[in-house]
Amino acid sequence: MADPDTSPIDLISRLRARQEGMSRQENRVAAYVLDNLDRAVHQNLGEIAAGADVSVATVNRFCQTLGCSGFKEFRIRLAMNVSASMHYLGNPATVPTRPDDLIGQIVDGMTAALEQTRSTLDPAALERAAEALAGSERIVFLGVGGGSAVLARDAANRFFRLGKASEAHADGYLARMLAATLEPGHALVALSQSGRPAELTDAVQIARQYGAETIAVTRPATPLAELCDIAITLDPPEAADLFKPTASRVAFMAVIDMLAAATAARTPDVSREKLRRIRTALAPLNPTDKPHPIGD
Repeated sequence: MADPDTSPIDLISRLRARQEGMSRQENRVAAYVLDNLDRAVHQNLGEIAAGADVSVATVNRFCQTLGCSGFKEFRIRLAMNVSASMHYLGNPATVPTRPDDLIGQIVDGMTAALEQTRSTLDPAALERAAEALAGSERIVFLGVGGGSAVLARDAANRFFRLGKASEAHADGYLARMLAATLEPGHALVALSQSGRPAELTDAVQIARQYGAETIAVTRPATPLAELCDIAITLDPPEAADLFKPTASRVAFMAVIDMLAAATAARTPDVSREKLRRIRTALAPLNPTDKPHPIGD
């Protein structure tokens, strides 16, 4: 059986979906647990049996019906599910429905994230990273999961325009392979809002042993921040409202833009020429002399 600490099973959904297929006594246990999620995670076998007014043997059968080896695994999985789910099982979200209120809430959240980033970002770390990227022949951006993977692609999109051989990847297996091909004069940039994915820390360790520069853009005091040669750390505030889009991605994108601008400033002739060529290549598709995004 898979390790219950790592295997992704939504026990709450399984409780809800399988109530009809359980025996009447097992259904009593399911109903009791669902009605007392915050309490049940701390109760022992006998306490749950008493709460559901069934026998201990029934609770054990109930755990096995759910696919657990026994009560111990059931309680571990339930604790994990409750910890991750309680925020979504409570009061409904408070996102405003009026357009002007919605605009204000979203923009205010993004502004707060950017202001906090501006006041806490370490200029020295940003400068060190820009120097490393400006001198790199090859840059690999890594990010896993939805948000960080998109950030990595955006970063590669920024840097190839400056004449840098840049690429972005989100596959953990491929990240290990790529890291093993890096060497002095190359840079690996790991982007993560949690700073904990093993796919990233593994790739960083591999890249470092071959002499590549490793840079993290992540939250402070995380495994990724502590492992990389250079850590640009930020900790933007997040709204408690679960329906409100995360504002931290805006702060991370701002850091990417800072790095790109600082790198371009250190390689002005090459960057200017590459940008000119791109603009020339796109001119027939968007004939205008007004400023506009390259590649829009």
